[in-house]
Amino acid sequence: MSKETTVRKIVDKNVERHLVKEFLMQNTKRAGFGGLIIDRTPRGTKLTIYAERPGIVIGRRGRLINNLQREIEERFELDNPKLEVEEEETPELNAQIMAEKLANALERGWYFRRAGHSTVLNIMERGAKGVLITLSGKITGARHRTQKFQAGHIKHCGETALKHMDIGRSVAVRKLGTIGVTVAIMGQGTILPHEIPIKSKGEIEAQRRENNSDEDTEGEK
Repeated sequence: MSKETTVRKIVDKNVERHLVKEFLMQNTKRAGFGGLIIDRTPRGTKLTIYAERPGIVIGRRGRLINNLQREIEERFELDNPKLEVEEEETPELNAQIMAEKLANALERGWYFRRAGHSTVLNIMERGAKGVLITLSGKITGARHRTQKFQAGHIKHCGETALKHMDIGRSVAVRKLGTIGVTVAIMGQGTILPHEIPIKSKGEIEAQRRENNSDEDTEGEK
């Protein structure tokens, strides 16, 4: 198998996974789509949807989720796809869910500053370490503009941003035009590379005594 053929297969597979994600996003908007994980298993392809309201995805007696699984089998070339739904326990810390909520608020006529500040407040009160919201498009008039709302600690680039920043995107369609919504959240309890924990003298002595006690126990054995 040539290198070009191998690369082409990888690209096609990634494109197909992206299309599957877009399809599920469009069909589970009301449920609060929060993400998709695709795993290959010996029995086929496992697709796990994270949603704020999983009951809406499942439907009565599983009718809706069965219809979605059937459509995925017909539209995409996945090996024996199996669809599952998990509840997102902290939707305020899920960037995709919050981006969809903010876009929905803008479409319902919320003033952009009120909607942006309210979303930032909800996320930070839930325990996020930082949040950055970017609105881009025809926000208040015919001319394009960008508005940002920020709180806490934010990383914009590099490995730290890729590892610790959860990013969600959505689009609000209004009479004046469309508004792109991007929400980036640094999750709860994130420890950054420069944050070095400093132990007190008492903690060091206690750990030293514990280590010595473990060594003595092993010696007796």
